[in-house]
Amino acid sequence: MPSIDIAQRRARLATRHRLAPSTRSTDPLAITRSLVVLHATDPATMYLSVGARSIGLTPADMERALYDDRALVRLLAMRRTMFVAPTELVPVLQSSTCDALAHKQRRNYSRLIEQAGVVDGDVAAWLAEVESATHAALLTRGAATGAQLSKDVPRLRTQIDTAPGKSYSKPTNITTWVLVVLGAEGRIVRGRPNGSWTSSQYTWVPAETWLPQPVSPIPVAEARAELVRQWLYAFGPAPITDIKWWTGWTLGEVRKALAELDIVEVDLDGTPAVLLADDLDPVPEPEPWAALLPALDPTPMGWQSRDWFLGPHAPALFDRNGNIGPTIWADGRIVGGWAQRADGEIVTRLLDDVGRETRALVDAETERTAAWFGAVRAIPRFRTPLQRELTE
Repeated sequence: MPSIDIAQRRARLATRHRLAPSTRSTDPLAITRSLVVLHATDPATMYLSVGARSIGLTPADMERALYDDRALVRLLAMRRTMFVAPTELVPVLQSSTCDALAHKQRRNYSRLIEQAGVVDGDVAAWLAEVESATHAALLTRGAATGAQLSKDVPRLRTQIDTAPGKSYSKPTNITTWVLVVLGAEGRIVRGRPNGSWTSSQYTWVPAETWLPQPVSPIPVAEARAELVRQWLYAFGPAPITDIKWWTGWTLGEVRKALAELDIVEVDLDGTPAVLLADDLDPVPEPEPWAALLPALDPTPMGWQSRDWFLGPHAPALFDRNGNIGPTIWADGRIVGGWAQRADGEIVTRLLDDVGRETRALVDAETERTAAWFGAVRAIPRFRTPLQRELTE
């Protein structure tokens, strides 16, 4: 069994994830492809992830790729998490993940509606009618917010109490539920937001008018194999449990996808892992580098097993739900954290002794990050202990 050490994993991370300066790009689409997808639960993350890996790009370039060229698209996918994906990857994500997600969410929402007793007759048929009416209304409008659509389709304002009798009970209408299902099915797409690139107030548009071409169905097995292939090139070698965690699939589904690929087993310091068979050649160690990555960046969130790059810093850098905050990286490992204060200043704290040369690289990346923000201020949606300390 071939053995791959931590130094080689860190070299692959630096090169494949475009973190070493010589690997950075002037193309938001190329950067996204390098990571398979970008995390987008926090709207600022996808912009800052691109900024950290770019040469000469600005937030406007990312907006152009998303909303003018439409080479990138936001969608709900693995682990019911929001991502930004290359548009050409949408058919793979739709078949491998999103269709099953839509089915699961519709089933859950139907159960809650039925329990609330607010619909007479067949709840599934009623919900399907509301979905169709919402899609039709959006086709008429061209683009709309959830509030606008709820005026066109009054049944979207149906109130459901998901925790009757509880102190935290708060009835909610089903607008978001319906939009989540339509989005997961690939019938509607999140369009341009209202406000700056940190805004989470966005409009919805019909997929058939937004995407450059219709999404062609792909067999589930083929789609899952392709998604795992791309992940392994970007994040491999890795234990199978990391693939299971990242995809949100069952272990059986992951093994079926791997069976479609030409892979080899490798040893990671005593831990069995897998790697694409044609990717065994060592990746050269890149030049010294540093990077400031945002909260929920796809690099630290790409693996469940993180000790080889995280070290002892999890308590300071993660919240209680497993969300990572802003991190400082140097030569393939996390060495600190950073935050933006209310006045726009980027403040950093190194958690390891990195030496003068690395500190200079970190200072340069801090200046780059401040320039990317400009006058924009952004508070991470999930705040971590170190991020709070740096901003209080």
